[in-house]
Amino acid sequence: MLTAVLLIVSLTARHTFSLEWKFPNDFKLGVATASYQIEGAWNTDGRGASIWDTFTHNRSVLIKDGSNGDVACNSYYKWEEDVEMAKNLGVDSYRISLSWSRILPDGTTRKINQPGVDFYNRLINKLLENDIEPIVTLYHWDLPQKFSAWGGWTNPAVINYFAHYARTAFGLFGDRVRTWITLNEPRLICQAYKGLVGDVTSDFPLGTSEYMCAHNLLKAHAEAYHIYDKEFRRTQKGKISITLDFTWTEPANSSNPDDVRAANQNIQFDFGIYANPIMKFDYPKVVIDRVAQRSRLENFPESRLPKFTLAEKLRIKGTYDYIGINHYITLYGRSSPEPPISDPHIDLDAAGERFSNPNWEGCAAYWIKIVPWGLRNLLKWIKNTYRNPEILITENGYANAGDELEDDGRIRYYRSYLNATLQAILEDGVNVKGYLAWSIMDNFEWTHGYTLKFGLYHVNFTDPNRTRTPRKSVEYFKNVTRTRTVG
Repeated sequence: MLTAVLLIVSLTARHTFSLEWKFPNDFKLGVATASYQIEGAWNTDGRGASIWDTFTHNRSVLIKDGSNGDVACNSYYKWEEDVEMAKNLGVDSYRISLSWSRILPDGTTRKINQPGVDFYNRLINKLLENDIEPIVTLYHWDLPQKFSAWGGWTNPAVINYFAHYARTAFGLFGDRVRTWITLNEPRLICQAYKGLVGDVTSDFPLGTSEYMCAHNLLKAHAEAYHIYDKEFRRTQKGKISITLDFTWTEPANSSNPDDVRAANQNIQFDFGIYANPIMKFDYPKVVIDRVAQRSRLENFPESRLPKFTLAEKLRIKGTYDYIGINHYITLYGRSSPEPPISDPHIDLDAAGERFSNPNWEGCAAYWIKIVPWGLRNLLKWIKNTYRNPEILITENGYANAGDELEDDGRIRYYRSYLNATLQAILEDGVNVKGYLAWSIMDNFEWTHGYTLKFGLYHVNFTDPNRTRTPRKSVEYFKNVTRTRTVG
């Protein structure tokens, strides 16, 4: 019976290609990277240590290939070649992130590291010289090591230091940057890497620290937004927002109210917990209610989910000019019995069961399947839930495991997801303004090290020169940017 249900859902969600459709003229077609994953030069020219430096050096056994980002793609030295690759692709946008500790070595404004500032100035200027817009992320997971001992993002003191860092970055680079991202994927900051990198201290129990972290990240985002809005927007005339990852959860049986409820609960615990305070007014009601209920049954004196004051709700609400979306995963959701009361955990709070269809085509990253209708459905969900905000797809990509250059799977992936994006725009009226492919080149993929290759360009990590070689997908993407069609 389940197979039949999945088949029905898959058939009803299948989309056809429309080769004549074109992306709107103001639609951004670009690529994305992140500082720790490509720059290298980890202790060069005054850069301070980040939590990922410390983690990969001290606990390399937890990295699949025992590697680190000490050299990575060596982009600190090969940045001009990176810009040339972007130019060759014909993209109009290149998303980068700033290394907080390369600009402020100890995380504070006590000392600004001029060589780090010079590096980003050169990169930004070179992109602009080639008619490529730099889209700049302030924080892509590489917290200055100093703050790890404080409990990382579970400590509200970090909020003010992030605000000072944001003000510094706006002052240094904002005269040329028109699109800012405050934080990349706060859910993963708080959940996926807790205890691994010290970003979230292990002194707090599971099911508590994730919420403390989320609470502080939302307030940090709001502070950076207001600093930009009040001190820089009038002269710099840019936009600023946050990037959230969105795992789309489709009801396993859309005719079953329990499955619909279970799927929605997972969406709210994954996505709504960050989007709702920013785009509405508070955490989703189902999140508030479920965490409070389970906290009582677990004998906590109050809910494990912190409460915003009215002033905090008002300060966070509306802190977006667009919404950044990273999307890699689609799952089915179905109802399941209420989890027993035991040690608290955010997954138990969310409840329900999620799973993928074994017939979906996958790639080297086991969690990624080619399910383009998932992207279209989540884009429609955002439109309907949050009054059709401007959306920028800031990451979407496909992984190989080896060094092959004939990457037909990646071409199929990009063609289908770009097509789903076009359909969301032209058929569903979703206000999507850009698509940034992850990634322009292979890089350090966090705990997977260099075992996963997401790049349009292959990077030889055994070559001291970190030679870049275009894959077959480069020609495909060049055709997309040239014709502004799916191809």
